[in-house]
Amino acid sequence: QVQLVESGGGLVQAGGSLRLSCAASGRIFGSLAMGWFRQAPGKEREAVAAIGYGGVTYYADSAKGRFTISRDYAKITVYLQMNSLKPDDTGVYYCAVDRNPLLVNWDSQSEYDYWGQGTQVTVSS
Repeated sequence: QVQLVESGGGLVQAGGSLRLSCAASGRIFGSLAMGWFRQAPGKEREAVAAIGYGGVTYYADSAKGRFTISRDYAKITVYLQMNSLKPDDTGVYYCAVDRNPLLVNWDSQSEYDYWGQGTQVTVSS
């Protein structure tokens, strides 16, 4: 099993920034890809960003230019730096791990094998 623990969520005003972290632990073997999803109230969970083991990154259109995903290989941690936040960014943010480092379908929930519990991000207007 793999455990994922997210942190860094909170309440921020529009235009502000937050940095989310997700640390993986447990039975981790080989290369992993990691991603972030979010779910707003009353909406389906959607992909935000992902990073393959080689460092290739993917972003949803809504995140491009404002969010940056990065990772620390030694700590098996993925980060999501979110700038210029908007009220529409409000939601629960989930970290996910894909045992396939190539990320064939980075924005599909079914691509990922393990999920964190989520961290709340609230952006006030």
